[in-house]
Amino acid sequence: MHAFNPLRRNLLFAGSLGAAATALPTVSFAAETSKNSTASLFDVRSHGATGDGKTLDSPAINAAIEAAAQAGGGIVFFPAGAYLSFSIRLKSHVYLHLAEGATIIAADSPKPGDATGYNGGVYDAAESNAPWEQYQDYGHNHWHNSLIWGENIHDCGITGTGLVWGKGLSYGAERGVRGDYPQYNAEQAGVGNKAIALKNCRNVQFRDFSVLKGGHFAFLLTGVDNLVLENLTIDTDRDGMDIDCCQNVRVSHCTVNSPWDDGICPKSSYALGLNRPTRNLTIDSCFVTGYYALGSVLDGSFKKIPAQPMCGHNGRIKCGTESNGGFINIAISNCVFEGCQGYSLISADGAKIEDIAITNTTMRDLYSGPLFFYLGARLRGPKESTTTGSIKRITVSNLVYSNAIRNSYSILTGLPDHPIEDVKLSNIFIETTGGGTEEMARHTLDDVTTKYPETTMFGPAPAAGFYLRHMQRVEMSHIEITHARPEARPAFHLHEVERADFFAVTAPRTNAGAFVLERVKDLRIGWSRAAADTALAEADNKTL
Repeated sequence: MHAFNPLRRNLLFAGSLGAAATALPTVSFAAETSKNSTASLFDVRSHGATGDGKTLDSPAINAAIEAAAQAGGGIVFFPAGAYLSFSIRLKSHVYLHLAEGATIIAADSPKPGDATGYNGGVYDAAESNAPWEQYQDYGHNHWHNSLIWGENIHDCGITGTGLVWGKGLSYGAERGVRGDYPQYNAEQAGVGNKAIALKNCRNVQFRDFSVLKGGHFAFLLTGVDNLVLENLTIDTDRDGMDIDCCQNVRVSHCTVNSPWDDGICPKSSYALGLNRPTRNLTIDSCFVTGYYALGSVLDGSFKKIPAQPMCGHNGRIKCGTESNGGFINIAISNCVFEGCQGYSLISADGAKIEDIAITNTTMRDLYSGPLFFYLGARLRGPKESTTTGSIKRITVSNLVYSNAIRNSYSILTGLPDHPIEDVKLSNIFIETTGGGTEEMARHTLDDVTTKYPETTMFGPAPAAGFYLRHMQRVEMSHIEITHARPEARPAFHLHEVERADFFAVTAPRTNAGAFVLERVKDLRIGWSRAAADTALAEADNKTL
């Protein structure tokens, strides 16, 4: 395991700080300044912070934040140094600005059986979220037990090129070795388990800084509207950013390394006590990966993580799994995936997933297929208002995918009485490692409706490219599928699909053909190198 020392990258002890390192930068933020004025600067050292990496500086930091809030707003400035902290409480009209060389370090949480952590300190208590706690996991029900948190605030954020290091945070359930960090019980009083958490906020910006080891969530943002996350680097041990029940969100130019959990993860839980969708979201020009040892993306060494148990190499972009409210009007473009899993659109708890456009993606060395669209019926929510959701009007274009490491096929599956509708896939090139057997080609996938949804729950894939089930109105054009090794499975397996069009599709023919059709209606294939031009009103147990 690569041993990363943040001090080498971004922490400077006071004796090594030069005058240039402590000079105040020129900053200008329209959101936190009044008209025709410059925001006031509140230096945390002027309020008693030491920045020595040993003294607890959170009381001084919170005093600076309170002073800025009382003054009507301002910038709380962190000169270069190491600021050891328990919970930091954000306020409206206040921005934290982390200068180059400035690091906020999460102090050690109480260990199991202890009442306090570092120097007798604790993180703020995990507040009650009754009666909604039963509908999502522990981490999604609490925000205050975090290194930095805010609730019901607005016009605020964090900027600068410094670092937030969640050194003393819990990463929740055991998921493999992450380095020389102790494990804390996330549910124990006084333990912090998130780097940054916001609830019911608006007009929020996070720009330019980095997060190392963010705990269970580097960012947990629930009900946050008018949100910007730009030019962030997140190198973490669980989720990178969870964007839950948020609207009008811009994520751009971010790098997320999260081998043990998801990278960029829109969600729509029931944590706010209502079905609120994540809506009007763009994700642009981001790099997501699950490949690299903790800290090695931040220091630029990019050391691949060694084989170890419980490392899923997730690191992906996934809508779900908490999925009560829905995902509506989302555009994802110009993203790069490496050593992780592919795109996931998941409605397990009644979510409507509608009007999603994904374009211009490259993927290498993935641990799953490029696409996983799943409509299930776990239905974790109030019984009187939680019904099966829907997935419709989805487009994916300009996608390149190569060297899949495991489970290389894409799964798009609805339910028998709730099909996925109106999906268009175009300009896609897939090169798998191949190696599928005739026995795998004969495997039948069960309808799995209530389990935690992952691609691995279906077992071996009967298709080498796309498995399509319970769908209506599917169009696939200019798709090419190739294999590095011989492959016995057909490229396409369709099961209970109605109105499917394949145009300019290229794929190798196996003994099972290129297409396997089960209970398929209204199929057209044209100008294809995978099969002859075909128009079928109905087909069952047929290969082409």
